[in-house]
Formats: sequence, C-alpha cells, structure tokens
Amino acid sequence: MLHIAHHPAYIHPVREGHRFPMLKYELIPAQLLREGVVSQADFFEPSLATKEVLYMAHDQSYIDDLLDLKLSEKMIRRIGFPLTQALVDRERYLVDGTVKGSLYALEHGIAFNTAGGTHHAGRDFGEGFCLVNDQAVAACFLRERKLAARVLIIDLDVHQGNGTAHIFAGSSSVFTFSMHADKNYPFIKERSFRDVPLEDGIDDASYLSLLETHLFELFEEIRPDFVFYQSGVDVLATDKLGKLKLTAEGCQRRDALVFSYAKNYKTPIQVSMGGGYSIDIKDIVNAHVATFKAAIACYNL
Repeated sequence: MLHIAHHPAYIHPVREGHRFPMLKYELIPAQLLREGVVSQADFFEPSLATKEVLYMAHDQSYIDDLLDLKLSEKMIRRIGFPLTQALVDRERYLVDGTVKGSLYALEHGIAFNTAGGTHHAGRDFGEGFCLVNDQAVAACFLRERKLAARVLIIDLDVHQGNGTAHIFAGSSSVFTFSMHADKNYPFIKERSFRDVPLEDGIDDASYLSLLETHLFELFEEIRPDFVFYQSGVDVLATDKLGKLKLTAEGCQRRDALVFSYAKNYKTPIQVSMGGGYSIDIKDIVNAHVATFKAAIACYNL
C-alpha cells in the first residue's frame, strides 16, 4: 500500500490567468485513480499542523503573524498569493501531510504528498508561493522525536531550494542538496550543503549523469537514515519558468534514480511534488503521475 497525503484544501482558488497551476492538485489524484496507478485506499487526509510543529523549522514570530493573518504587505507580495485563512489552512494541511507521510515512510519505506515541496519558505519568511516549508518542518519533527539522526533533503526542482538551505544552514544533522538552473529564480541564492547549478538547456544525458555522480557521493558521505525528495517537474523542456531541456522520459528516469538510491541504501523516503509550470497542464500532471509510477516500479508496490 502506498500512503499518499491529499486534502481538498490543496485546491485553492486563484485569480484567472495566475501562473501558479493550482488545478494540478485536483488532476493528479484524479489521474492516478483513472489510470489505476493507485486506489482510493492509498490516500489519507491530513489535519491542520499545529503552530508548535511549525515552530520546529520556522521563527515563532513569523508563524504567529502568519496564523493571525498579520504578515506585512511586503511579505505578502513576496509570497505571491493574497493572504487568507483558507490559504493558511491549506499550508497547514500540506505540512501535516508531509509530517505524517514521513512517519508512514519510516514504516513502509516510501510515502507521497500530492502537494508540498514548498522550498522557498525560509526560517522567518515566505516566498515564491511558499508560506511554510513542509519538508523542513517534517525533517525537524523527525529529528526532535529522535526518529532520524541524519536527514538528506534532495531538491530537484528547477529553482534552488533557498528556503530549505536558509533553515538548515550549518546543520550537522540535516543536509540539503539542490540541483537547479543557475540563471533562474531565486536570483540571490542561499548556500545549501551541496548546490549543483546547471547551465541553461542541459539535456537528459548530461543531467542524469551529473545527478548520479552526486547521489552516489552524498549517500556514501552522509549515510542518511531518512530522505526527503522535492520532485519538481519544472525541469521539463516544456516548462515556461524553467530553463532546462529534460524530456518527460528523462524526468521519470531522474525520479527512478533517486528512488533506486533510497531503496539500495535502505533509506525511507518521503516525496513532495514541487513545481511545474508547463503551458499544457497535461504535461505537468503526466510528469507528476510518472513520479508515482517510478516509485511503484522501484518498490514493487
């Protein structure tokens, strides 16, 4: 059984023409079910993450202002969504989905969230459609509960996981790895444990070769006892905000490579979807669904 966090609140209304493809959070589970990739029993509905859990990775005053809808106008602009109670609740649901998913992964080897990967949220700020950092919170949760001592966060979104790097700067227990387009947002980068900036237009072969080299080195050096994977599909050549040239097949091979390392090193892994901004929503949804298929094939689920 594959445990997948999903909540109706993930599908948050945005203005017509908004560049954030909120519709994908409705279409991903629908497509998974339509194709018979998973069954309805594989989904679980998260609850609202408590503020105490959010404090684990974020500054308390930032979280208090967020929950009280008192963020400054400047911070709201930095986030990119109008600040509403429904939006804040959405973020709390997706954080709990990742936290609970990490517990399922400890038990079963792998778990998913149909949303999440909110890697631009730093310790005391939100940014780039991210209010709180789901995988950072879950990593802190596992660490504080002594359920994991060495955590590796693999971020393969086209954009650097600057918020995650900000939260874990200098950490000796949570190691951040971001492989991203160099000349893309955010234009001022944070420093991850390991950053791999990519030139525009990199193709499947070059990307996958580079990724395998770094995965081997990271798993050998860190020997993580838990992995979080931010599996953004904005690496696709069709993505309007990305600058890379991966094919759909290359993107799925990327996922398979990550899963094979986690499985071979016997490391539980939680997967959050991350970004995707292709013009045709079908390209986004199919690439995310392919991530689930790669996991099912790797783990014989």
